[in-house]
This record gives sequence, C-alpha cells and structure tokens, in this order.
Amino acid sequence: MKNRTVLITGAAGGIGSAIALKLAEQGYDIVLNYNHSEEAARQLQEKIFYDCHVRCLAIQADVADETSVDRMVKTIEQQLGGVDILINNAGIDMPNLFHLKTADEFRRVLDVNVVGAYNCAKRVCTYMLKQEYGRIINISSTNGINTYYPMCLDYDASKAALISLTHNLAIQFAPYVTVNAIAPGFIGTEKELAGYDEEFLKQETEKILVGRCGKPEEVASLVSYLISDEASFINNSVIRIDGGQTGSV
Repeated sequence: MKNRTVLITGAAGGIGSAIALKLAEQGYDIVLNYNHSEEAARQLQEKIFYDCHVRCLAIQADVADETSVDRMVKTIEQQLGGVDILINNAGIDMPNLFHLKTADEFRRVLDVNVVGAYNCAKRVCTYMLKQEYGRIINISSTNGINTYYPMCLDYDASKAALISLTHNLAIQFAPYVTVNAIAPGFIGTEKELAGYDEEFLKQETEKILVGRCGKPEEVASLVSYLISDEASFINNSVIRIDGGQTGSV
C-alpha cells in the first residue's frame, strides 16, 4: 500500500514548512508547492528526502491561476498517483493604510487566499471522490473571525471567505471527503516576528490567555490530527488555535 500523498500549498513558509516536516516524519509523501520561494522549497525538499525517507516533490505554481494548478496536479498524478490530502496554506498579506490600498491589491489577496484554495480543491476532488477518501484542510485565521485590523482588511475578508468556502466544500464533497478549517491566532514565524516592532508584539501577546505566541509546530500537530483516521468524524468545522486570544473589537 502506497503512502498517502499530501499537497501543501505555500509550503516554503513557516507554517507550511512545519506541516511538511511533521507529516513527512509520519510517513506521508509530500508535495511542496511554492510560487516565488524556490530556494527555500528546494532546501526543505532535500531535508525531507534525507531525514524522512519519503517521496517529496517541489513544484512551482501560482494557485490563483487555474492553468498553473492544473499543471501542478497533473505532475503529481503522473509521479505520485494523485492527491489524497490537500492543505490549502498559501496566503499573502499586503497591509497598508486604508486610503492607500488599491482594488488591484485587494483582488490579488482574494485571488491567492480564496480563489487559490478553490482552484486546488476543485482540481483534486475528482481523484478523492473516485477513491472515496480525501482530506482538505484550509488554513484560515482568527483574522477571519473576530480579530480585525483595517490595515489588512483585504486579508481579514479573505480568511472569512475561506471559512465560508470550507463549509460549502464540506457539503459538496460529502460523505467521502472531510473539509475543515484551522484558524491560527498569532503564530511566531520568522516572518511574523520580523514584521512588527517590540511594542506591537507586546500588545498582541497580552491579548493571549496563555501569555505567548504560538509555534508553527503546534499548528502542524493539529493538522496531523485532523487528517488522521482518528479524526474521521470531524468535518465542516473551524478550529481555533490561538492560545485563548481575545478579539480586537
């Protein structure tokens, strides 16, 4: 019996790479999708090859583009047989003052964060439904629930839309494919920690009941459980992983 194949979009970043390593350690074959971060993806691919001894592909694709997604999934099907588990993790944020934001920027955020997840789910669902097994995990955010920042209102809107997409896909793909969303709070990736000053980080940490930001590995552990057979009765759910974060409004 072959290992189950996991496609992780946006796999070169902090949360994506943590998920990839966690699942590779558990024996899943891994596909690392990236758009611009080729060097980081190749380094992660090499680490998985040598440390975990599973099959691992690194494939460039812009998830917002249907043709690019189709090409990526065809490659996976040819080399690994198909996608059993999809982790829609690709996401961008283009924070700016409200009056300086443009409609083009807004559309790009929605295209990657929402349309990208739709494109990938639509392309892999045929294989999943044919084999009567599949898992889809959408990485949303507490920014789509009750934590809002006008500087990133497009990002917040996209993460709320991703939750709505989760519910609709769960209904569309039932009963064989479970679709769930994870809503991380403040996760301390290198990119996240480098993007803010100390005062902002202090203020955000004070909103978290456990008194610290989360770790990418903690999100990866939740993903690992949700795609396992033990979690087969969890479907159409949104699970927060935020340390008990209080909202901004």
